[in-house]
Amino acid sequence: MVELRQYTLRPGRRDELIELFDREFVETQEATGMVVLGQFRDLDDPDRFVWLRGFPDMAARHRSLADFYGGPVWAEHGPRANATMADSDDVLLLRPVSEANGLGVSPAKRPRIGAPAPDRFVSATVWSFPPGRSEGAALIQDGLLPVLRTTGPAPLAVLTTESAPNTFPRLPVRTGENVTVVLSAYPDEAAQRRHAAEVRAHPLTRDEVLPGIEREQAGPPRVLRLAPTGRSLIR
Repeated sequence: MVELRQYTLRPGRRDELIELFDREFVETQEATGMVVLGQFRDLDDPDRFVWLRGFPDMAARHRSLADFYGGPVWAEHGPRANATMADSDDVLLLRPVSEANGLGVSPAKRPRIGAPAPDRFVSATVWSFPPGRSEGAALIQDGLLPVLRTTGPAPLAVLTTESAPNTFPRLPVRTGENVTVVLSAYPDEAAQRRHAAEVRAHPLTRDEVLPGIEREQAGPPRVLRLAPTGRSLIR
């Protein structure tokens, strides 16, 4: 299970939260059984912080969140973190579309506290479909994903909505969603733009896959343009 969390912060306080988060909330969350997968600055909003964390399953999610948010680290540092936030409820609960499309990152490779932010670009394309319909997600998995892999770097992960009830209601998640998220990483944004152009020009995606997705989608996809922080595993 993966949470994609998008926080709207109070003006000018993003770097304060990132410094606190990367120092106090990485190893301490992972000590409860979850994995902090990635932390990012949103390049389109100077007051937006985006991050992902993963859990083995929904029962483990409940145990880990209860341990962390009921524990001493959050009691000590949580009020300062909350003071930077205007809204923290934009959360998508996701799962890999298949075992082969999950995030393969290792906390053992995490950079040290205070490491500089890498010169990398990460994109998360969020495709939204009407509730109960699976055709759009199938087109992404079976049609778009193979083209992405043959024209450029393979996506880091392809995730879709986890429909299980929220096992930790203290932290809300968005309900009634049906999304598929394609997460990719590039040396820079120019590389991402070149890859996107190749995908759009490919005969299969141009003539079949993208028109099919457009017919199924509830609205245009949203592309999150992200810059990893110094300690992000996703980069």
